Amino acid sequence: MSAPTDHPQAQELERISQILDQNPIIYDLVMQDIQKKPVRSRAGAKGMTAEQVIRTAIIKQMFGFSYEELAFHIIDSKSMRRFCLIGIAEKGFKKSVLNKHIKAISPRTWEAVNTRMVRWAESEGIEKGRKVRIDCTVMESHIHDPSDSSLLFDAVRVLTRLLKHTEQLTGRRFYKHDHTRRAKRRMLEIHNAKTKKDRVCKYKDLLTVTCQTIRYVQGAVNAIDSGAFDLDMVALSARMKRYLDLASRVVDQTQRRVINGEEVPASEKVVSIFEPHTDIIVKDRRDTFFGHKVCLTGGASNLILDCVITDGNPADTSLTLDMLDRQNTLYGQYPLKVALDGGFASKENLEKAKQRQIKDVCFAKKRGLAVKDMCRSQWVYKQLRKFRAGIESGISWIKRCFGFARCTWKGLRSFKSYAWATIVTANLLTLARRSPG
Repeated sequence: MSAPTDHPQAQELERISQILDQNPIIYDLVMQDIQKKPVRSRAGAKGMTAEQVIRTAIIKQMFGFSYEELAFHIIDSKSMRRFCLIGIAEKGFKKSVLNKHIKAISPRTWEAVNTRMVRWAESEGIEKGRKVRIDCTVMESHIHDPSDSSLLFDAVRVLTRLLKHTEQLTGRRFYKHDHTRRAKRRMLEIHNAKTKKDRVCKYKDLLTVTCQTIRYVQGAVNAIDSGAFDLDMVALSARMKRYLDLASRVVDQTQRRVINGEEVPASEKVVSIFEPHTDIIVKDRRDTFFGHKVCLTGGASNLILDCVITDGNPADTSLTLDMLDRQNTLYGQYPLKVALDGGFASKENLEKAKQRQIKDVCFAKKRGLAVKDMCRSQWVYKQLRKFRAGIESGISWIKRCFGFARCTWKGLRSFKSYAWATIVTANLLTLARRSPG
């Protein structure tokens, strides 16, 4: 292995490498994920080790590489090659291999890795967990701005593509007309409509072609399920059923909202047929985001100690006690001081936090609560308010530098893995900068 490069960034990578090596249990955790399917043959190219998988994942998140860029840089860069434990004579890995192994790491494993990093930081005296700050943010899904017309068009083109694939495999044509072009024209006409009457008229035609396409696909599914087909056709049928359900839900919400003039609750809406797990998050009654609400707990060292990806858009007040109890699980005791955003404030939360032997509980907005009930003095309250503001900069940092603002991985499982991978990478860089080495 070559000698480390004399450059600040290379030195940070070298320090992160040392931290990982001091916590070999991380490699064991990753190995459990990447070896769930046993290798039956010794032929072919040599696979990736657990050490290489976690290190390439960290490089990807740290520099925001695509898998194609990652495959190039870990071979082209002397420092990255050294960090990823790739010898001079080794060829490296293709983007498909990198994708397969990095995506194999589960969200639970990433969370366990972060827990190990937090405990290592405690043993090194970097973060004791006695003073924490909690705030919520939103990480968006990788989807286009949703509208009923664009969702209907997405449904038509995806279902039509599946019908054509079915025709190639079976030799049977299950549809009379390809409505993709017609659906696209109607979508564009809806976007450019001058009047509500014209827009509703175009919507009715778009709904007609969507429903017709749904009937085509339903017929194909019935034929596949009643016939003797191979496993590929069974898998294709399952995909068609999944998109049929989503397309039907989009048709229903469009009918209710546009044609009948109803207000469809956010919890019942589909905002993407490709990322159906996406929630509608309205923040501060102003901005609307499409993704998931994420609650973060930060420490005095700027480490992200904990993360919870919520289902839906629960009120901050409902998350307060859960986040505090998770700190007790993590450290075996509750913190002495807690600083929270104003949205977490309530008399009940304050009382229950005090019952957990937390001496000072600072809400950024008092919301009718007295300072003397929250903290031991006005000075302590002001100090904790200033301390809480630090998590805002931490959230901004991981969004700008590590891609936490928007998840580019597909699926809910991958969404959670992406969030935790980003947090682990940011924490490792923080530890590398704060720990001696």
